[in-house]
Amino acid sequence: MRRSNILIIALIAVANLAVWAVLNRPLHVPSWSGDIQGVSFSPYRENENPLTGKYPSDAEIGSDLALLSSRVGAVRTYSTTEGVQDVPYLAAKYGLQVTAGAWLDKHLDKNELELDTLVDMVQRYPNIDRVLVGNESILRGDVTVPEMIQYLRRARSQIEVPVSTAEPWHVWLTHPELVKEVDFIAVHILPYWEGVPVKEAVNYVAYRYHQLKEAYPHKPIVLTEVGWPSKGRQIGLAKASLANQALFMREFLNFADREGVQYFLMEAFDQPWKEKIEGTAGAYWGLYDADRKPKYAMTGPVIVNAYWPYLAAAATLLALPVILFFLARWTELRFEGRLFFAALAQSAGSLLVWTILAGAERYMSTGDVVMWGVMVLGQIGLLSLLVTESGQMSIMLWTRRWRREFKPAVAAPGRALPKVSLHLPVHNEPPHMVIETIESLARLDYPNLEILVIDNNTKDPAVWQPVEAYCATLGGRVRFVHVENLKGFKAGALNLALRMTDPEAEIVGVIDSDYVVRPDWLAATVPHFDNAKVGVVQAPQDHRDGHLSFFKEMINWEYAGFFHLGMVLRNESNAIIQHGTMTLVRRSLLEKLGGWAEWCICEDAELGLRVIREGYETVYIKESFGQGLSPDSFAGYRVQRFRWAYGAMQIMKRHIGLFSPRDRQLSLGQKFHFLAGWLPWIGDGLQLLFTVAALVWTALLAFWPAWFEFPLGVFVVPALVMVGFKLLQTLWLYKARVGGTLLQRMGAAIAGMALTHAVAKAVLIGLFTKKRPFLRTPKCEDSSAVIRGIVVAWEEFVLFTLLWLGAAVILAGGYNNDEAITWACMLVAQSLPYGAGVFASLMSAMPSFALRRVPAIAAATAKAPAAALAAAKAPATQGARAAS
Repeated sequence: MRRSNILIIALIAVANLAVWAVLNRPLHVPSWSGDIQGVSFSPYRENENPLTGKYPSDAEIGSDLALLSSRVGAVRTYSTTEGVQDVPYLAAKYGLQVTAGAWLDKHLDKNELELDTLVDMVQRYPNIDRVLVGNESILRGDVTVPEMIQYLRRARSQIEVPVSTAEPWHVWLTHPELVKEVDFIAVHILPYWEGVPVKEAVNYVAYRYHQLKEAYPHKPIVLTEVGWPSKGRQIGLAKASLANQALFMREFLNFADREGVQYFLMEAFDQPWKEKIEGTAGAYWGLYDADRKPKYAMTGPVIVNAYWPYLAAAATLLALPVILFFLARWTELRFEGRLFFAALAQSAGSLLVWTILAGAERYMSTGDVVMWGVMVLGQIGLLSLLVTESGQMSIMLWTRRWRREFKPAVAAPGRALPKVSLHLPVHNEPPHMVIETIESLARLDYPNLEILVIDNNTKDPAVWQPVEAYCATLGGRVRFVHVENLKGFKAGALNLALRMTDPEAEIVGVIDSDYVVRPDWLAATVPHFDNAKVGVVQAPQDHRDGHLSFFKEMINWEYAGFFHLGMVLRNESNAIIQHGTMTLVRRSLLEKLGGWAEWCICEDAELGLRVIREGYETVYIKESFGQGLSPDSFAGYRVQRFRWAYGAMQIMKRHIGLFSPRDRQLSLGQKFHFLAGWLPWIGDGLQLLFTVAALVWTALLAFWPAWFEFPLGVFVVPALVMVGFKLLQTLWLYKARVGGTLLQRMGAAIAGMALTHAVAKAVLIGLFTKKRPFLRTPKCEDSSAVIRGIVVAWEEFVLFTLLWLGAAVILAGGYNNDEAITWACMLVAQSLPYGAGVFASLMSAMPSFALRRVPAIAAATAKAPAAALAAAKAPATQGARAAS
């Protein structure tokens, strides 16, 4: 291994370790070395739940009490039934005092049982020193204040120990009549639920405590619930975390000791079952976790995750194979490119470990595990896309030299050039445009050539007959065939042309009906077939009308990205995408492979994959030898990309076996590039599903905030990062390898994003169907440009509007915290592709928004025979040209 690679691996490993160390650095908070007065005690374990009748055994309760007795003087219970009725008896064995509680709600019969059992327990167990009749029963609205007063009077008449009911501070301040009926005020002060930041939380407890003392100076006060959760949603400025829990507990215990406050910490053990009724935070209030392990020490620095060195090592080992593979394969990459990729790959590895850790630290049911698994798979897909894109970006930016770079060729002197048969499929195209293409083909400076024009399924004779007439003026070198009811679309026409090809032709070329080619196209490309291993020679698609409007300029720069970046990169591994124009194929190979695939709407890309599968080489020459016409509208542009993405799904499903690790027909690099090319489109499909899910979740947050929480940042933040990375990637790569002004680069980025929704639909439909669905372009030609633009992109407009509305609802809904802001930012980021779609549609609907005006027909057309050209223009058909 090169020394520079060893240095890169060492730097990345050290940097990764440093980041984990910083994020898990010990927290220095005040220590507490004394005993704890009391804790709220619910003895249910991870697989137990009073709501489903799964109660702890006496042995389990006894074990819990024995554990607590070493640091706690008393426990507080909430019920006299449901498996905890023996707590006083078991607590007495370990010298623990008990504040016993009776649960009161709307079930009157059960309330009677609770109260009767409480009276009986007090009489039987002398270690019960207080009782609580009800827990937040008034707060929940289960019991009215007059009803509670009656319950209290009954209890006080039968019980000799102090009696109260437990309620939050504001209930006591609001109902002084309730205070008169109790022997002490049992108050819950939980700053977390009130959105108080942890640094102010103990001061807030002190403030509410003294407020009660001033209001009722002659009543003893016991804080029967006071604490902080170690995990849960952010409420206001209150963040649930292990560090914040440790900070609050230590500060509060010191405060209580100074002030002489009586208290029960909330609570002894984490209670996973409470998550279903209180949200995530409800499960994480314990000093101990559900496995009865202390979460942190009360003295010394707080270490949030003592296992972080192992996690850092796991993240390093996870990323290392990917980094090693990349460094070994791309030896021509400069140091900064290798370092850039290694850093991003390591970041992805650490994010994945963080994701898995976030799940491992949660209490999850079987259903939760399944859902978490699906989310982790989605995260793996997102991170895989990030790593793939970063690798390709590194290669494009920092490669010293290309290993497979092909230039225009020159035939050996005296060598007889092979005969080429050029196939021009035509369907319902404007005749003047087709004639322009044929005329440019006729001017090719290649001596051994035939041109076959196959007009298939054009119904109107006024459209195809002028082309036929023009071809007749060119002699036997050009043959025109009109066919009715031909099946197989473009592939069917090409297969017909293949059957009609001159037997002497060795090379078959395909050209779209809107292209004007350079005279030297064949002379500069055919000589590459002297290498018997070459099966395809491909030149870029290019367009000559990008100057007509800002919309066309946007999409032409977007096209340029693929042909200047993607195809160059794929060519390094002999894995280019063959496209159906400006392409040359060895005829014998084409016939061996059975011709063009009529089952696939991307017959060109499908053929290219089969050529590579046969072991042939493909040659990509990054020089424009011909220029066509780009789609005239956003609808056409979108339909074209839908077809490409849908066809890619057809190809992937048909040939998925080629990408098996056991299959050797494709090289590892070829498998990578085809899968890497499909992955972003599949990612767009997943993004659409994620967008819908995000909108549904936002509605649930808005209408049922008590039941639904913001998704964990571990899933939201990477999605935000990916949006920013893709935009940065486009702007950076275009500046380095494609060119263009900043406005043109931004236009290309917008045009690419504008297709996200169309690609997503194509992927999702393509995965579950075999035939391309019928797509209708909305007709609104008589409307204003703005209306036309919105109608064409109405789906994008709706999704964009809903996402912005969702963000506004979240920010206006009182969620003044980081989670809400992050979620709102994610919704806005998700809206960008849909906003780009609306923008592109509006630009295409505004012909006045042009940079400069030029005639619609290139000057080359003027060279066509005047009579033929006049005949071609006479019908003036307005039939829409099918996007290439």
